[in-house]
Amino acid sequence: MRLQLKRPIIFFDLETTGLNITHDRIVEISLVKLMPDGSVVTRTQRVNPEMPISEEAASVHGITNEDVKDMPTFKQLAQELAQMFQGCDIGGFNSNRFDIPMLDQEFRNAGIDYDFTRYNFVDVQTIYHKKEPRNLSAAYRFYCGKELEDAHSAQADTMATVDILMAQLEKYGDLPTDVEGLSEFSSQNRNVDLMGRLIYNDKHQEVINFGKYKGQVCEDVLRKDHGYYSWVMQGDFSQNTKNAFSRIMARIRESQARRNQACHPGYNPNPNYNPGGAQSSQAPE
Repeated sequence: MRLQLKRPIIFFDLETTGLNITHDRIVEISLVKLMPDGSVVTRTQRVNPEMPISEEAASVHGITNEDVKDMPTFKQLAQELAQMFQGCDIGGFNSNRFDIPMLDQEFRNAGIDYDFTRYNFVDVQTIYHKKEPRNLSAAYRFYCGKELEDAHSAQADTMATVDILMAQLEKYGDLPTDVEGLSEFSSQNRNVDLMGRLIYNDKHQEVINFGKYKGQVCEDVLRKDHGYYSWVMQGDFSQNTKNAFSRIMARIRESQARRNQACHPGYNPNPNYNPGGAQSSQAPE
């Protein structure tokens, strides 16, 4: 196997009630965990999403509400899944744009703050599109010489994704064989948040990657458009994206507080601060 592993890597695929990261839910997850010693662990689990599966989604993956009504909820599975992912790099097909943000949102809904950013992401679709632009079934046919049966079932798609990566490593001698290199090659942008709503530019500044301010430095936008931050916080964005905006806003506020204190030595941003004596014990209204 040409893939060089310093730690385990989990390839996974999700089937969901729909395509909205913040509102839809997982109905099936399939994992293929490759270990540095060459061993492989697989698991497929259906999930009760606690909401109806859309007709559009059911027509694609074939999973019905009846199929999952007696399955465990994601919250019941979350701790075990988080342990399975712990210490692993992550791979998938279009996983950077959908599966990882979706799984992150589900973990957050279950009260688990799992930090995906500690690990490398290998998006096999991005490698494929950079080399041979097509979809998963065509990729499987092109690289593996086989027809993908049961396409859009999580297990079949996940196994096909692993097979495609192994074939890509054999076909392209210039493709990195280590996970860090594959992660860099399979990244379209340097994302700040998992959805790529914010990306880093060459100066390592956070740049907005959508909407009317696309291409502009986020900090500059937040300073000049005071309503934009509130719009994001109230908008249909994942919590991970909102947290990224909040970190930038906190940095802006901290900078403003330092400037105010430098210009006005008696200034203190604490509303309970009493420059003439002891701290007030009265809570702010």
